[in-house]
Amino acid sequence: MEPIYLVFLFILAGLAILDLMVGVSNDAVNFMNSAIGSKAGSRRVIMAIAAAGIFLGASFSSGMMEIARSGVFNPQHFYFNEIMVIFLAVMITDVILLDVFNSLGLPTSTTVSIVFELLGASVAVAMIKAFSNPDFPISDYINSANILGIVSGILLSVLFSFIFGALIQYLTRLIFSFEYQKKMKKYGALWGGIAITGITYFLIIKGAKGAAFMTADMLNWIKHNTLILLLISFVFWTMILQLINSFTRFDILNIVVLTGTFSLAMAFAGNDLVNFIGVPIAGLEAVKIFLATPGATPDNLLMGGLNNALKTETILLIMAGAIMVITLYTSKKARLVSKTELDLSRQHEGDERWGSSMVARSIVRKSVAISSTITKWLPLPIKQYIDQQFDTTTIEERRKHLGAEAPQFDKLRASVNLAVASMLIATGTSLKLPLSTTYVTFMVAMSTSLADRAWGRESAVYRITGVLSVIGGWFLTALSAFTIAFTIALLVYYGGITAILILLAIALMMIYRTFRRASQKIALIESEKRFEYEEINGEISGKTILKQCKTEINEILHEVNTHYHQAINSFEKEDRKSLREITEAVDELNKKTKKLKSNIYPTVKKLQDEFIESSLYYIQVVDYIREIAHCLSFIVHPMYDHLNNNHKVFSNEQWKELESIRKQLNHLINKNTEIIKHNNYEKIDESESMKMRLLSDLQESRKHQLKRIKQESAGTKVSLLYLNILHETQNLTLHLHNLVKANRDMMS
Repeated sequence: MEPIYLVFLFILAGLAILDLMVGVSNDAVNFMNSAIGSKAGSRRVIMAIAAAGIFLGASFSSGMMEIARSGVFNPQHFYFNEIMVIFLAVMITDVILLDVFNSLGLPTSTTVSIVFELLGASVAVAMIKAFSNPDFPISDYINSANILGIVSGILLSVLFSFIFGALIQYLTRLIFSFEYQKKMKKYGALWGGIAITGITYFLIIKGAKGAAFMTADMLNWIKHNTLILLLISFVFWTMILQLINSFTRFDILNIVVLTGTFSLAMAFAGNDLVNFIGVPIAGLEAVKIFLATPGATPDNLLMGGLNNALKTETILLIMAGAIMVITLYTSKKARLVSKTELDLSRQHEGDERWGSSMVARSIVRKSVAISSTITKWLPLPIKQYIDQQFDTTTIEERRKHLGAEAPQFDKLRASVNLAVASMLIATGTSLKLPLSTTYVTFMVAMSTSLADRAWGRESAVYRITGVLSVIGGWFLTALSAFTIAFTIALLVYYGGITAILILLAIALMMIYRTFRRASQKIALIESEKRFEYEEINGEISGKTILKQCKTEINEILHEVNTHYHQAINSFEKEDRKSLREITEAVDELNKKTKKLKSNIYPTVKKLQDEFIESSLYYIQVVDYIREIAHCLSFIVHPMYDHLNNNHKVFSNEQWKELESIRKQLNHLINKNTEIIKHNNYEKIDESESMKMRLLSDLQESRKHQLKRIKQESAGTKVSLLYLNILHETQNLTLHLHNLVKANRDMMS
């Protein structure tokens, strides 16, 4: 056997480890979000239960599905060297693609990605073979019917998930309402029995199917006795939950949610493991077939042997499970993916990650019109009953009391999420319909939040935009997976080991860069927590706001001063890279000030009564901070665009004027920072004098520039940029002085 194919095998093994890591970061959202969002347990407990499910699922998995070997292409028509090209292209693509989506915080389907990667790579190699041998068209190499079934099944699962999730959640809320605790004492055991039975059905059908220890006879017995097993499960769990309900104060919904978390985690590892290591294992089997065939060469041995049923070594499955568990505990990108779904499904209002879109606005308008029409025709008693069941007044009061510790949604909805997702996935599996666990769990979570009226008029357009963005990402997954795998397969086929090493270097570099960006996003999320003031009995102390606001102002002013100075300096040196980094830092500063402003409403709403008058000045302070950040952004971005377009920089005369302005602004910001830090507002007159001198110099510089324009000694682009800097610096100076005065009034 040629050494290059052993190298290929080692590369596949390394890529399998990377794929496990990025795959778990993506799919952790499927089985953990309901428990995390409802706070059915501490994060440590939830992680431990999910980890146990993952490790058991991976250890018991058969580890091989036909999708990796023959579900997309017909291996009997490909030679050994061609199969290895396909597998390498697929793994390199999968690592890159999943890592990019994780870094963007978008949950995508590992099933869809692996299917379209296999399709893209196999089509590329099939085209090469078809051109050299026209007697065999491309269609002979591709399992077209199976691919069509997979795609149609996934699309249908998305639709059914949304419909059934919304319907069951609506009916559940009509029965239990948001004040479900009392009714749980009466009917909780029955509801829990139904939910856990659905989860058990999922575990039996989906989990048992992939378990290595399951024989054909055992699977056949389960298939013919499913109803009996479900009935026994229902009776057993209902009795257990009723005993817990009657003799303890333990919330039985915790059991439902944590059981569902374990089941989804176990089934994910047991079945979706093929999406991460199925291709490398198939590569290993291909090598075994090659070595077991006397006289075979890489370009004359057809790989029909991959059509045979194959089992994976248990030690490999245990190792895969261990890597997945470690990744679950350490991955920062998993938090980004999880945050996307939680933000879109949370019950309360808050800072919306997504903007508005024309499609979302249209959907909201149509929905409001339809809802109004239906409401008019509903009898008044029914309307009153529905409104009563969906009344969230009490839980809003409870959420205010809990503050940052409040769950994103209640455990009733979490139990519906897990039960419905489990039953849909199990039903689809039993009917041999291909589906994506990511798509099902995401769409169920979105539909239950919609049915729970979490998407109110204040947030609906943003939530719908977010959902549409995620769904759009799913289609992008398929297109990207096919295109990238197709391209990489061609490069590997013609470029050999050189192309592989270059592609691996690119992949590792991308992973490193996205890891850094993910770390920065996590750091930003953590830093935003300082804008969430500590609450006592649902109220925020005015003293806390005053103290923390002073710290925030000084930090932001320091950043403004630093970025302004560095931007002018980098522009003077024509250092485009440095100026781009400053631009990104200014964008982050704008996000901080935006977060601060978006928190005005909940902050003032919870402010203690005796500090209500101070809230007016607090709002002014936040507005001025936001405007100062805007001014800096309107200075730095045009400077970078100017330099990026290779336009001329300023003349010596302009630099001399700008340097004087920069020094004055630096002194003014330092003076105002000192005034605010020490509450030394007696020196505000000094600040006023410094401000007037700076404004006067800005006015003089503007006159000088107009004379230069008149004399045609300055170009158009340079003149526009220079005047823009002067104008925005003037605005920044005015907002800075107003900030100090508003802060003085707030403190008094």
